[in-house]
Amino acid sequence: MKVLTHIARFIVGALFIFSGFIKLNDPLGFSYKLQEYFSAEVLGLEFLSPYALLIAIILVIVEILLGIALLIGHRKKITLWLLLLMIAFFTFLTFYSAYFNKVTDCGCFGDAIPLVPWESFIKDVILLVLILFLMINQKHINPLFAKLSNIILIFISFIACMTFGYYVLMHLPWLDFRAYKEGSNIAEGMTIPEGAPEAVFEYQWKFNVNGEEKIITTSGGYPQVDGEYISYEVVQTQEGYEPPVHDFTIERGDKDYTTTFLEKENVIAIVAYNLANTEREGYYAIKQLSEDAIRKGYTVIGLSSSAQLETEKFVNDFKLPFDFYYTDETTLKTIVRASPGIVSLDKGTIVQKLHYNDAEELRLKELPTAQPHLDFTLKHELDSIAVLDQKYRRLMHLSTPEERALEGKKMGLEPVDYEGNLWKRQVALDSSNLTRIRHLLDTQGYPGKSLVGKPTNTAAWYVIQHNPEYIEQYLPLLKDAAHKEELPYRLVAMMEDRYLMNKGEMQLYGTQAVSYGDNPSFIWPVKDPENLNNRRKEAGFTRSIEEYTRDLLGEDVIYTPITLEEAEKRKKASLPYNYN
Repeated sequence: MKVLTHIARFIVGALFIFSGFIKLNDPLGFSYKLQEYFSAEVLGLEFLSPYALLIAIILVIVEILLGIALLIGHRKKITLWLLLLMIAFFTFLTFYSAYFNKVTDCGCFGDAIPLVPWESFIKDVILLVLILFLMINQKHINPLFAKLSNIILIFISFIACMTFGYYVLMHLPWLDFRAYKEGSNIAEGMTIPEGAPEAVFEYQWKFNVNGEEKIITTSGGYPQVDGEYISYEVVQTQEGYEPPVHDFTIERGDKDYTTTFLEKENVIAIVAYNLANTEREGYYAIKQLSEDAIRKGYTVIGLSSSAQLETEKFVNDFKLPFDFYYTDETTLKTIVRASPGIVSLDKGTIVQKLHYNDAEELRLKELPTAQPHLDFTLKHELDSIAVLDQKYRRLMHLSTPEERALEGKKMGLEPVDYEGNLWKRQVALDSSNLTRIRHLLDTQGYPGKSLVGKPTNTAAWYVIQHNPEYIEQYLPLLKDAAHKEELPYRLVAMMEDRYLMNKGEMQLYGTQAVSYGDNPSFIWPVKDPENLNNRRKEAGFTRSIEEYTRDLLGEDVIYTPITLEEAEKRKKASLPYNYN
């Protein structure tokens, strides 16, 4: 009996220490599991959710200390009673989860050894039996050391647990057992191997047959039964294969960018589960890190479950040089235990994961795409100007107040901002933007790709384009920027065409169309139309003049070159009312 007692004592103590250490290695992960238990769908203890992390740390430290106390035989009565109370509570939780199918993984051993609820319950029942056995035979449990030595050992263990817990909270888990650990490939983790078992379902149909309820089971088809249909239930009879990585997407607006970024080299993802409760002090380091990464040629993105309007405001408030994309919050919490967290990716493979406290440890190399001279202060200013340049133009193109109200709400505007004279407001913004852009062009030259990156390098072009009276003054400067590949040449081509058309001369690239009165719209006369498509191609246009005309003026419109004299005849027929 003495030998059995020592064996049971070792099993219980070791399991409590192991279970506690695994959870202490990832206290945030355990707190997320506690929040599941506290939710309205499980125990209905939502008021405890804000304290989940504190409760998690206390529980795991107590678990470890009780395991150590049992192994060294310290205060055996109180130790065994506390062990009994703890295992009784855990046994109740795992039974509740298993019977009512509330929590699919109890989190007993964290992500190291995932257990389904019934497995957890059986494990807890065995531990409960062993602890009861130890209580009955506690006379065979003797202290291994003197009382003072035991107290010192327990105290040292407590300090060690607190220190380790603080370390992993301020950095990341020491051991990573998740599917998103460093070295794993996200795309491969989502792959279902050939021949993997599929989930099997059966349909249980309930009918009233001659006054009795009968259940007919099928694989999906409606059964042929002489009776009154009552209801049906779908029951899963066989689990299917679930890949290690699931529910991972990267989205923005209505577009899915998952494949784009998982196939891209040298991506830095800034993870923020929810911007409403992210650690804001971490973004000073994140801003510096992301700017450094972009200068060295990396692509930097944010991943969050927050709404796009909220992320755009957050980016503007912190002057961050990247956009946020949508990813499920639970998935983000699984990827990295920090908000903000840093994940370095290369073609979907996780190269490095960091807590924001360790941002300076991110390994960055100088890439061929490096842009060492980027001015992020100027970039942020120009991005703001670009937003203002389009603020009311987006609304003015909508024909009804209802459409403007809907679009305005999507843009995060108040009703006062999308009602009334929108053109007057846009003119005021254009005037302010023009003053700043003219000063910039006159003193520093064109802010191109090497200075502010893409697409910010187009912001100054848009402002001048929307103020045609200044095109003649700045067109040579913009042409020079385009020749140096600081600005897409096709944009300068469009501006030159507009300038020539406004002077009553032939355009070069066929980008400008005009309509007079109620007459059909047409492409403004083009110089040397025989070589027009060659010029368009050299300028960077991907569509021929014929394709462009159909896209701009309608599928049934065929491009027909006309002379300036013909254009003047159409003009005399009516006053111009629309320019495209």
